[in-house]
Amino acid sequence: MDSDGRVRIIEEKLLADDWARLTKYTIDFTRRDGASERQIRQVYDRGNGAGILPIDRERGTVLLVRQFRMPAYLNPRSGAGERGMLIEVCAGLLDANDPETAIRKEAEEELGFRLNSVQKVFDAYMSPGSVSERLSLFVAEYTPADRISAGGGAIDEGEDIEVLEMPLTRAFALVQDGTIADAKTIMLLQYALLKELT
Repeated sequence: MDSDGRVRIIEEKLLADDWARLTKYTIDFTRRDGASERQIRQVYDRGNGAGILPIDRERGTVLLVRQFRMPAYLNPRSGAGERGMLIEVCAGLLDANDPETAIRKEAEEELGFRLNSVQKVFDAYMSPGSVSERLSLFVAEYTPADRISAGGGAIDEGEDIEVLEMPLTRAFALVQDGTIADAKTIMLLQYALLKELT
């Protein structure tokens, strides 16, 4: 039973444990009116993650990535552009790292940039109805001098990542026309515009 007594886990059944864990929960949930209700929920757990939007203030540009995403490929309502290919901010799982350490490593691996001034802006759940992952989201300043490699991700992890550099205004135009449809990316681009980071 949780701390306020509204949730009691009746059964927990592991459905899959490969790249991530998929667990089926049977719970008794006490509604606000006091009635108890039996519910079944499936939770996909792959750990927590972090994402980052690097911004070059002087040139007004941002760094993004384009990569294949199987769930987007399978969705029949997949948006503009090549099916399954999403434009996103650099992101990855925390594994055993704290969020800032993890995202610095991801930026070097995916973007090929060593970022110095990293600033956390918020934490968010992307799909809390079924996915337990909580993302720590960051912005950072970068310049061309911060490039240390071509980036592209880890081949041994199946990554084939294209690094994109574009004006922030162009990136936001891609949100508006539906080309950028990734939630964490939209949130960080909106944050950058609201805070006038370029």
